[in-house]
Amino acid sequence: MARTFPPDLVQTQREWTLTYEALARTPLRTVLRRRLLLLSCRIASHPYWDDWAGRSTAGRTELRRQARAEESQKRRTA
Repeated sequence: MARTFPPDLVQTQREWTLTYEALARTPLRTVLRRRLLLLSCRIASHPYWDDWAGRSTAGRTELRRQARAEESQKRRTA
C-alpha cells in the first residue's frame, strides 16, 4: 500500500526534482545549488517524518516516486 504524503511535501519534492534537473542541464549555477539545499532541508525537516520511526529510505523513495508521477501527469495535461 502506497503512503499518502501531505501535498506540500510532495510539492517540495517536485520542486527539488525540477531544480536538480535544471542544475544538471546548467552546471556551476550557485542559485540552483542553494535552492536545492533549501528544498532538501525542507523535505528532511517536514513534520510528516516525525510520525515515521527512522525516516525510512523506502518512505523517501516513495515520496520521490509520487512527486515524479505528479510532475509527469502535469506535463501530459499541459
